[in-house]
Amino acid sequence: MPDTIFALSSGGPPAAIGVIRISGDAAGEALVQLAGRKPEPRRAVLRGLRTAEGELLDRALVLWFPGPASSTGEDLAELHLHGGRAVIAAVEHALGGIEKLRRATPGEFTRRAFANGRIDLAEAEGLADLLEAETELQRKSALALAGGALSREVESWRAQLLALSASVEAVLDFSDEDDVAALPADFSERTSHLATEISGWLKRPRAQVLREGFKVVLGGPPNSGKSSIFNVVLESDAAIVSPLAGTTRDVLIRSVAIDGVPFQFVDTAGVREETADPIELEGIGRARNAFDNADLVLWLGPEGEGPAGSWELETRSDLPERERKDEPRHVVSAVTGEGVPEMLADLAETARRAMPNPGEIALNERQGRLLEIASGALVDVASQRDPLLVAEGLRSARVAFDALLGRTTTEDMLDALFGRFCIGK
Repeated sequence: MPDTIFALSSGGPPAAIGVIRISGDAAGEALVQLAGRKPEPRRAVLRGLRTAEGELLDRALVLWFPGPASSTGEDLAELHLHGGRAVIAAVEHALGGIEKLRRATPGEFTRRAFANGRIDLAEAEGLADLLEAETELQRKSALALAGGALSREVESWRAQLLALSASVEAVLDFSDEDDVAALPADFSERTSHLATEISGWLKRPRAQVLREGFKVVLGGPPNSGKSSIFNVVLESDAAIVSPLAGTTRDVLIRSVAIDGVPFQFVDTAGVREETADPIELEGIGRARNAFDNADLVLWLGPEGEGPAGSWELETRSDLPERERKDEPRHVVSAVTGEGVPEMLADLAETARRAMPNPGEIALNERQGRLLEIASGALVDVASQRDPLLVAEGLRSARVAFDALLGRTTTEDMLDALFGRFCIGK
């Protein structure tokens, strides 16, 4: 029998309200010991919470959720306390003294909800993303995933897959009977249609760019103004600005949101062909690697010498003697701010097009990999005629669907996922 767990599920004290959750078979017993008796299910009542010796701890709202109709699938109680540090500490101390109770570990409430079938793995991943969301795009995408939008789609695909598998099993089981001797005439068409549906999801922007941000790398030779533009975008002095060439030796990465869109801006070492400094050489190598991994490069060097697809940026527009470009994407000044708002608006619009639409689910790496397995198996099945090979291909796709929803998982993977959650969630 699992332990009964408790933890503060609201923000850290001091706060107006502190919510402590208790989940497990002994939750009702703990509620009786502290509050005298259990209230009616799902009805908030005001009760005095007392120690075993009868000392008043707090007057709090108490709620009771009998399992399995609770967020964890177990008996669950909530104590809505005054949010002072001493109040919360005293109530937690009293709970810790009750037999069968212990403090929860990070993500343990959500892990129990998953284990008890209240949510599946895709929904749990969405909830983890929701807790970490820092922009509107991240919040809306995570909310859709946590709400089960992807899970419902996968369940629909799985139902179609099971219908296809039933047709194949009929052929394998009754192949000696004349009325069930071959796959249905529309079998290949149905399989291809399912594969096409999944391929459409695989073409969507992925969660990585949404979670980590659209990666913009500033590139150019030494003293081209990269660090100055970097600091202007971040509205801070994150990078050292100096008239000395080669001041930036490493890759600097900072996250920022522009018009609700998450970005990673990367400042790099100045790129030049000749230098005897081994540290600068290492920085140049890292800069070139950053170019390769960028979603977009802003090139501040001589026109046409930047990586393919980069934006030409003409800097120092406040200086008449600046080096001019024939077709710059933007002309900016880190000193006066001229052109910077227009550049940032252009960047936000460009990044938004590379990201999921608001509220649209973005597949993470695990989900995308499993759907690629399922799609590949179905494409192969559509071209097969041997029922045994067809059945094996359909089985591979079903296994991928089951893994996506968490019906087949490993403890290490679950530990990594639920370890992202805070204690009390």
